Amino acid sequence: MARIHSLVAAAAVLALAGCSAIGSDEPGPSSSSGTVTLVTHDSFLLSDGILADFEEQTGLKVDVVQPGDGGTLANQLVLTKDAPLGDLTFGVDNTFASRVVDEGVVAKSSNPDAFEGALVPVDYGDVCINVDHTWFASHDLAEPVTLEDLTKPEYKDLLVVPNAVTSSPGLAFLLATIGAFGDDGWQAYWTALKANGLKVAEGWSDAYYTDFSGGGADGPRPIVLSYASSPPETVPEGGGEPTTGALLDTCFRQTEYAGVLAGAANPEGAQKLLDFLLSDEVQDDIPGSMYMYPASTTATLPDDWAAFAPLATNPFEVAPDDITKNREAWLTQWSDTVIG
Repeated sequence: MARIHSLVAAAAVLALAGCSAIGSDEPGPSSSSGTVTLVTHDSFLLSDGILADFEEQTGLKVDVVQPGDGGTLANQLVLTKDAPLGDLTFGVDNTFASRVVDEGVVAKSSNPDAFEGALVPVDYGDVCINVDHTWFASHDLAEPVTLEDLTKPEYKDLLVVPNAVTSSPGLAFLLATIGAFGDDGWQAYWTALKANGLKVAEGWSDAYYTDFSGGGADGPRPIVLSYASSPPETVPEGGGEPTTGALLDTCFRQTEYAGVLAGAANPEGAQKLLDFLLSDEVQDDIPGSMYMYPASTTATLPDDWAAFAPLATNPFEVAPDDITKNREAWLTQWSDTVIG
């Protein structure tokens, strides 16, 4: 989740404090040469010079392949597992992780915190509804607070969310509504959202940067699905308060993973790049470049995150086993209900 964002249980992420790879020194000299290909989502971004540092340290050249949003990434990894698109993947999150592992897309990892022994947590954040404070103030309308508020007539035609089938934040929000309303209530909730003028964008970038009024393009909709860590990006140049805010009673916690692809042409290079993603240099950069919380508990966070990017106290939850068992059925039901 990033801004580009981009974006597991919190305990699984915090357990990384005991992982030797996180907070480790920069990768040492390597005899490796050639290219390592990173397959990631279209919100992957690191600050200028960071990947160049890795290339200088290892003698490897990094190619980056970005097939689309997080959901598209997971689907493409599965479809191409017999002829992998690259060597390392980053950006599969806890909403799709079990599918990628079950399909044998990624190789086993020795990292003790790897999900199902394969996918290593790199960052995390809360997927939440965001609002444009400036828009609501100029229209003299109270901002929504809860999921239920979004179905009220005063917010008709104001909400845009990414597609749950193609977007990992979109699926995370679907899971938030399942956690909030249960198996017997979430479809009725989405029916009410649709009746209230919901717009579904293909991915997070489209929703935030095109449709959202606070995303920089002066879109028509002042309510968007994004992240709890999105508002600091909207602090005006020179400081002050952000022009947007996250509704912390609407959130689902997302963790993004990395893993060496099974059948990778350069598995050694992939492992070196994975180790680099867990290094202090990258972990310190993640908040400012992808607006996610770094997995490392020793990483440095921007000063304004405590005030403007707090995590939700009680994000909605769905058990990982339930996601694994029901994800495809839920997506089909969501598509039938919302897309038609």
